[in-house]
Amino acid sequence: MAEAPPDPADDLPIRADEELLEVFRAAEKPPDAFRIGAEGEKFGVDAVTGAPLQYDGERGVLRIFSELVSRHGWQPERETEGGPVISLRRDSARVTLEPGAQLELSGAVLPDVHAICAEMRGHLGELREISREMNLVWLGIGFQPFARQGDLPWVPKQRYSIMKRYLPTRGAGALDMMRRTATVQANFDWSSEEDALRKLVMVLRLSPLTNAMFANSPFYEGQLAGVKSRRGKVWLEMDPSRSGLIPSLWTKKRPGYRDYAEWALDAGMFLIKRGDQYIANTGQTFRSFLRDGFEGHRATQRDWKLHLSTLFPEARIKTTLEVRACDSQSTDLACAISALYAGLLYDPKALDQADELAQSLSYDDVTAARPALVKDGLAASIGGRPARELAERVLEIASGGLARRARLSSSGKDERIHLARLSALTESGRSPADVLTEGLDPNDPGFKASVLARAQL
Repeated sequence: MAEAPPDPADDLPIRADEELLEVFRAAEKPPDAFRIGAEGEKFGVDAVTGAPLQYDGERGVLRIFSELVSRHGWQPERETEGGPVISLRRDSARVTLEPGAQLELSGAVLPDVHAICAEMRGHLGELREISREMNLVWLGIGFQPFARQGDLPWVPKQRYSIMKRYLPTRGAGALDMMRRTATVQANFDWSSEEDALRKLVMVLRLSPLTNAMFANSPFYEGQLAGVKSRRGKVWLEMDPSRSGLIPSLWTKKRPGYRDYAEWALDAGMFLIKRGDQYIANTGQTFRSFLRDGFEGHRATQRDWKLHLSTLFPEARIKTTLEVRACDSQSTDLACAISALYAGLLYDPKALDQADELAQSLSYDDVTAARPALVKDGLAASIGGRPARELAERVLEIASGGLARRARLSSSGKDERIHLARLSALTESGRSPADVLTEGLDPNDPGFKASVLARAQL
């Protein structure tokens, strides 16, 4: 979802720890004001060769941006006056770029999954004619299926230059995470501190299972990857201080905002921003910055909000609860991510049931199962319990929640319609990756063309 406009008060120094919690408290909403937001990343590639989209040039993303501006009313955004275009904005939606020129729609705040799905399809519709003219296709897949690191561009965004130097020192998967992965994310609201943390911990507990349900990245540099979610494997190789499952929250009987803030305070920083310039700061935790400052700078609320956006757990809270565990998908399955969690999070009975199921999964069992879930998808197990059976129960709970929400489309269908394909896959014990790879032979001359056709949005 697009971010709120800057608040001048955010530039004041933080004077008390309690101020760190205000960002979460200010996001509380009554349940009748709950909305959904979605973010979807995708890879642009040559329709024949599969070569990755570049940033500039005749067949680069800047040309796509220019066409979206002239044809569809988007407005270009730059980090500095006269600097390179790094995103577009239209009303409350944005089109942004990940470090390797993955294109992302960061959508508007919408009332239901029907609207989320319509927004996604409308965005692809705007791209369709432009892409045809440029002989490009878009892949809804979690890991770039053909490109090596050297084949990809670097988007000239200031924070990316700092990240590409720092993050590889903290985990082997850093550069792949930045440039060769793509995700679909769904964002949700909360009504209170208890509601926020209850939802967050439930989503964290279910995240590895969710990744298995939506595993959709079985290729690596033009070959079968040997795992169903190569993206999921990358996230097992990331900076453990800023990613993963936040184990400190699992043992708390009633965790609160402070517990999440305590975890965030001890995660390493890598930048602050003053004016329109980013300043590298990779030697401190935010706790240290708050206490000691950095090169004459004191920690502000804006620094804290920026820091929260540089943390990458499988679920996180900023001004919304972000569900982050899923590989990028075809459009119908991208809609299913929003539908699944709207059903779990926005109906009280479903939330109780999902929380009960999640509480039955221990941190040790889930952590031990993560490599197998990444490799084998729903054929894996968690603590001796088949992942397929757990996934079927999650879908059952979510379907009940969506039925009780009773949000109808123009054709009179409730939001369960968006779970139809996911339910069919889960009942057969398959992930989307199984559909992508079925019958494929990497030694077949038509292998690349088949991958392009199957993964195309």
